[in-house]
Amino acid sequence: MSTRTPRPVGRRTLLAAAGAAVATGGLAGRGARADALKVEKDELKFGFIKLTDMVPLAIAKEKGFFEDEGLFVTLEPQANWKVLLDRVITGELDGAHMLAGQPIAATIGFGTKAHVITPFSMDLNGNGITVSNEVWAEMKKHVPAGADGKPVHPIKASALKPVIEKMKAEGKPFKMGMVFPVSTHNYELRYWLASGGIHPGFYSKTDVSGQIKAEALLSVTPPPQMPSTLQAGTINGYCVGEPWNQQAVFKGIGVPVITDYEIWKNNPEKVFGLTAEFAAKNPNTVLALTKALIRAAMWLDADGNAHRAEAAKIISKPEYVGADYEVIANSMTGTFEYEKGDKRQVPDFNVFFRYNATYPYFSDAVWYLTQMRRWGQIAEQKPDAWYGETARQVYRPDLYLKAAKLLVDEGKARKEDFPWDTDGYRAPTADNIDGLSYDGRKPNAYIDSLPIGLKGKQTVEGADVVEG
Repeated sequence: MSTRTPRPVGRRTLLAAAGAAVATGGLAGRGARADALKVEKDELKFGFIKLTDMVPLAIAKEKGFFEDEGLFVTLEPQANWKVLLDRVITGELDGAHMLAGQPIAATIGFGTKAHVITPFSMDLNGNGITVSNEVWAEMKKHVPAGADGKPVHPIKASALKPVIEKMKAEGKPFKMGMVFPVSTHNYELRYWLASGGIHPGFYSKTDVSGQIKAEALLSVTPPPQMPSTLQAGTINGYCVGEPWNQQAVFKGIGVPVITDYEIWKNNPEKVFGLTAEFAAKNPNTVLALTKALIRAAMWLDADGNAHRAEAAKIISKPEYVGADYEVIANSMTGTFEYEKGDKRQVPDFNVFFRYNATYPYFSDAVWYLTQMRRWGQIAEQKPDAWYGETARQVYRPDLYLKAAKLLVDEGKARKEDFPWDTDGYRAPTADNIDGLSYDGRKPNAYIDSLPIGLKGKQTVEGADVVEG
């Protein structure tokens, strides 16, 4: 008798026979597969890190959106962001839930050099900054209270500055964790610290620690390890995605002091990344997986977040995020708990579809590039045109809109829900913690407007900033 393992039920050949029997179930529901693309590769393996915002992948799988497109997808958690990126580049993974900065950094050669693209932005917001109970007790002395006796938000880093100065006087370094050098978390944490007058440090060609001239020492800690590392006293705080801020509240070991929604309203967070080579070889497969992810995002934001509790239950499974449902739901269902018992309504803490969250805007990529330049990861000044050209190499709204048009033509999405006529740049915004305007069309002017950070032709040489 043969011992050969049967091929998965998700195979395109088996799905094709069943496609006609699938109920439509509304715009975001399952749809008949009569018009499915002829994909070049139907068995795919995607990587992710155990964070709430991997949820579009889980929903696309669990709700059958991948299968509707003739794709059999395996989702595999990865040990850390570097391993995840390396495995996409080598082809061990076909694509992955990525930090938005990863495809950009790889393409320009900061760290691993490879041409990585994204046709799909996975979400807006979703991060927080947490400090230890001891740090919070000192910070709180410098935070105004409202009429209800609770801290007034947003809490600015200026409340942290005297805490750091006190520790320095005692000979103690102030240490914070972030998840990866090109992560949103690194840049958001740096943005918040700098807006409060705290220098988070520079990178240079010869020193990639990011701690040159730093008043707060930032280093990498994998997301699921953040709470335990804080509890051990190795770090004094961290910036991470959910559910690891809420986990600190539940464990009673720390206090989330600010969300990234308060640092920069509706900021871009993760993307779905894959190599340019894979996209060139498998164009229909890329369109098919993008269609499935768009449908997942629609489902997640449908009917005023009505599906969020179900989504939280799905990703609480050990094969996905593996945290307690209550911890995940604490932020994913429209609330966020700061100090224990101080739970507030934050309906846009996680955004997956509304506000054109899934569209890969060039201006989002440009913002990441400005932060890389600000802190020395891009060592020398670049002209404005370079920022736009680099963004176009990585962010692929052309692929996104092709997938969206197919969904509209199939009656699975509404035409009015997509930005067909945009030039890829969001309108300038000052909805951030320091009130300074960001215009993706004018990256150098934006960089020069920031009080702390490299400007103009400045470079970092050794431990010094050198004028160009």
